Parts: sequence; structure tokens; C-alpha cells
Amino acid sequence: MTAKLFVVERYLPGITAEELRASAERLAATAQDLAASGKEIRYLGSAFVPDEESCFCRFEATSADVVREACETAQFAYARILEAESIARD
Repeated sequence: MTAKLFVVERYLPGITAEELRASAERLAATAQDLAASGKEIRYLGSAFVPDEESCFCRFEATSADVVREACETAQFAYARILEAESIARD
């Protein structure tokens, strides 16, 4: 199965920069562990919007279930997981 792009939406009222960094590191490590076990997933990074207290994390994975497993294993609270489409700049 070909990897697809997924976005994980999070709402983080009151989170500190340290807490955000720690949760992103935990999530990246969990995704690497899942990939090492044969699951197709790659954490691509996150964007935090402080004024909205929200965070959007990007993954390449074969399914939303694999992304969900990464989030839950890393104890990474999220609102939803959405399949997305990457738009490249020409």
C-alpha cells in the first residue's frame, strides 16, 4: 500500500513550549519504533498556532489507523486525524 499524507489536529490550551517539544519528541520516537517494526509511518513535523492554542502534525503513513496507533502509544492527545493532500509549490 502506498503511503498517504495525514494531518493530526490537536488543541493545547495552556501548553508550554517545553511540554510541546517533549510531546513532539515522544511522537517522533514512537513513529520511528513503529516503522522499525515494519509499519509504514513517518513523522514529518508539526506547526503550532499559539493564538489558537492548536497544533497540526503531519505524517506519511499507509492508514489513519497507523497514525492513531502512534498517537495513542505516545500518549499524544488529539482531536482528529485527517487524510490530506500535499500541494507543492512549482
